[in-house]
Amino acid sequence: MTARPSHPRRAALLTIAALLAAPASWAQTSPWPSKPVTIVVPFAAGGGTDAFARPLSAALTKQTGKQFIIDNKGGAGGTVGATIASKAAGDGYTFFMGAVHHAIAPSMYPKLDYHLDTDFIPVGLISNVPQVIVVNPQRVPVNDLKGLLDFLRAHPGKLNYGSAGNGTSHHLAGELFKLQTKTFITHIPYRGAGPALQDLIAGQVDLMFDGLGSSAQHIKGGRIKALAVASDKRAPGFPDLPTSVEGGVPSYQVSTWYGLWAPKGTPKEIVAAMQAEMKKAFAADDIKATWTGLGAVMPNLWGDDFGKFVAAETKRWAEVVKSSGAKLD
Repeated sequence: MTARPSHPRRAALLTIAALLAAPASWAQTSPWPSKPVTIVVPFAAGGGTDAFARPLSAALTKQTGKQFIIDNKGGAGGTVGATIASKAAGDGYTFFMGAVHHAIAPSMYPKLDYHLDTDFIPVGLISNVPQVIVVNPQRVPVNDLKGLLDFLRAHPGKLNYGSAGNGTSHHLAGELFKLQTKTFITHIPYRGAGPALQDLIAGQVDLMFDGLGSSAQHIKGGRIKALAVASDKRAPGFPDLPTSVEGGVPSYQVSTWYGLWAPKGTPKEIVAAMQAEMKKAFAADDIKATWTGLGAVMPNLWGDDFGKFVAAETKRWAEVVKSSGAKLD
């Protein structure tokens, strides 16, 4: 007859069996991150999303000792990358860096393959910057917003503007500008702000309604000329750049914001850990200096409060789409 295991042996066997029966609980006790983390950026490299994603990922890599990798997945106004991120495992090793464009998308794309409010968990706001009206100085010989309006009215239909894609804030900002100033400019969509900016610099397009973050270095380098920020206040880091209010179009106020989401199912403990790492990064002097240089205000909007902000933005941009009559080109 087989002898029964002693009590200590039985206890050990029961403990092992319990651990095997609940692998998820066991996995969550491991420190995060324990391997590289991917941040999906839904636009081509070189745009405004990249301008904030790359310094932030570098800071997170330094803080945690694990690599934070930017994965650019551009296309369809940022919705291709959002779709890819929405299908990622909610294990804390994929995050999605979206933008104001994703609050606009539901009004421009009637059949999205994801829902921002149900397929993702809001983590936090990353930055908020005003839009800026920038021109190629060789193609558009003006020095300020009033000069641009005079040129547009003297040459109706002559100029075009590039955007990061159909349904992005660049696109809607241009349509809103046309609506409010009663001017006409042809829209040229690209697969991200980066490629659009390169063609603006090269003289393939005339102007852009861009997020100040992606245009900042090119403005400072003299490759493009900034006419005004779409705000009632001058931007941090650009004290000499007039506002749209000062330029005579007070109703034209548009900002580009960027935020971070996690795929649904991501444990709340990991979301909280990511928020803690982001707050640590935002408190560092080098990140503060970078954000100021890009014309951005340091953020402080997290979790559900960030989600409510996005919901309000989605409603606001739906009204802009309706009033401007913007359509996919």
